[in-house]
Amino acid sequence: MDHVFRCSLEWTGAAGGATTHYDHYRRDYRVDFPDKPSLLGSAAPAFRGDGSLHNPEDLLVAALSACHCLSYLALCARARIPVVSYRDEAWGRMALVDRGMQFVEVVLRPAVTLAAGADHDRARRLHERAHAECFIARSVNFPVRHEATITG
Repeated sequence: MDHVFRCSLEWTGAAGGATTHYDHYRRDYRVDFPDKPSLLGSAAPAFRGDGSLHNPEDLLVAALSACHCLSYLALCARARIPVVSYRDEAWGRMALVDRGMQFVEVVLRPAVTLAAGADHDRARRLHERAHAECFIARSVNFPVRHEATITG
């Protein structure tokens, strides 16, 4: 079964002028999704964008973090492991590879709190399975590591 996801993107930076010089055009854009709020974005500040807006690099790290979270929570629910809180401090690193910038790693640091009496060892092992099942992690060509902590 295939699933299709749609969006439309409009470069809103055009209001600031045409792309007549690399240093002087705005990188702002808006992404619209059917029946969902729009997302305002820009390039990262390192690439002359507006640092107050989300950039594609932020969104890639966020997508990996969210996908792992949702995969993990689903596995815990199926295994009857009661998760009472989940927080991730994720980061990604880009580097110059073959004369071009690309992501070389993303690290997820989920901090999971379980209900009293829950199986911590099993909950820890489910992070490996969540990683294997995460749609986004399976779609990228760089390592996505997780350093989970489990309390409760």
